[in-house]
Amino acid sequence: MSTPNAPAAPDSDRVDPAVWRLAFTVIVGALAVVFDTTIVTVAINDLAKDLGAPLSTIQWVSTAYLLAVFVTIPLAGWAQSRLGGKHLWIAALGMFLLGSVLCALAWNVASLIVFRAVQGIGGGIMMPLMVTLVIQAAKGRNIGKVMATVTLPTALGPILGPVLGGIILSLADWRWTFFVNIPFCVVGGWLAWRNLPHDRPAPDRPRLDIVGLLLLSPGVAAIIYGLSRVEGSSGFTSTEVLVPLVGGLALAGGFAAWALPRAGALVNLRLFRHRALASSATLTFLAGTTLYGAMLLLPLYWQQVRGEDALGAGLLLIPQGVGALIARTRAGDYTDRIGPRWVAFAGFALATAATVPFFVATPDTSEVLLMAALLVRGIGMGAAMIPLNGAAYFGLGHGEIPDASIITRVAQQVGGSVGIAVLAVILQRTTDGAHTPGAVSDGFGAAFWWAVAFTAVAVPLCLLLPTRPNPQTPTDKPEPERAT
Repeated sequence: MSTPNAPAAPDSDRVDPAVWRLAFTVIVGALAVVFDTTIVTVAINDLAKDLGAPLSTIQWVSTAYLLAVFVTIPLAGWAQSRLGGKHLWIAALGMFLLGSVLCALAWNVASLIVFRAVQGIGGGIMMPLMVTLVIQAAKGRNIGKVMATVTLPTALGPILGPVLGGIILSLADWRWTFFVNIPFCVVGGWLAWRNLPHDRPAPDRPRLDIVGLLLLSPGVAAIIYGLSRVEGSSGFTSTEVLVPLVGGLALAGGFAAWALPRAGALVNLRLFRHRALASSATLTFLAGTTLYGAMLLLPLYWQQVRGEDALGAGLLLIPQGVGALIARTRAGDYTDRIGPRWVAFAGFALATAATVPFFVATPDTSEVLLMAALLVRGIGMGAAMIPLNGAAYFGLGHGEIPDASIITRVAQQVGGSVGIAVLAVILQRTTDGAHTPGAVSDGFGAAFWWAVAFTAVAVPLCLLLPTRPNPQTPTDKPEPERAT
């Protein structure tokens, strides 16, 4: 039944106010997760000094969190079907809050590592669930605008997180880097209780795919762990890298063989039959590679070639984050108007061109020029990510969205780990024995060449993305229940 205040037609440019309210609600809680990751990275040195642990041990504060996230992400779809989105979101946010409080009260490095894993369990559920809830509420309409909003925390984190971390550490000790999560979690939980719809669990209470869980979760975690060891080892050929990497790939391959014939698998890999999702996941992998790989190179470039300290390097990276924010709204609008293909194509092409100045830079290259290049690169990456995130859901049914969220989240994070690992090895080899600024700059130039190549590969692949969204999207219709 229609009323004067009813939402606009499916092909309208209007977004239902209820969708914006839901998006704002989950963003508040998600900010705790995003800020926590960047703030803890800034606090690593303080943790090492205060806890009296070597840097190699302190790194497990980040590694334990990351592994817990990847063990948990594949469970998000099943858990939502069992508990409902609202209850699962509040439970995951509560778990992250508990982990944050425990981390702040940690008495030694071992307890801090364990409590970071508790945080990771909550964060691993929250990040894919955030997108799932909003896309399901939007029912496939105005996906570009919606994705530009719901992914805002991931754009704000790299900009505000290091600054917030620096302020906290200058005024208090490292424990407050975890206490700062409490307001986001409390307010986010209260908003979720008020604003999230009371969706019900699936009526058939689907059973957990135990075999799939035992294959996929440890498989992805082993891949991430192996890649994380590349930077501190002799490269991809070392045992501590090869053993978990090969083991993880074998487990992931085993999951693919197990899941493809089964409709009730932990993650529905049959969704790759949708070209929009398959191309989006591939490009999201490449975007993660270039985005996270450059996040390794750029701060080190400013410090080792330009002589900046950590704070100075962080401030010089702000233009890239600002560029990403500038691009978001327009990228979302154009994605809804003309489809994701050409928006992503233009974004990756712009990001490729804007990375070239770092490839050819010398120690005397103007900092203003390089900061301008970072601004343009941020615009390019921001413009590319919105259509990629949105295209993954084109043509999917309501019940397929959770699996698509898991697939794209894993693709981006694994791509990021690959990018960091590959560029770390290249940088190590190209800068070994370099003692002059010119030689170090040349080594970074070789690493940036690979960053340019990773980005350039994505440009022609964007042509596989759909041109325009279908206004009569299947997300308006309930999806048949999974087999159990």
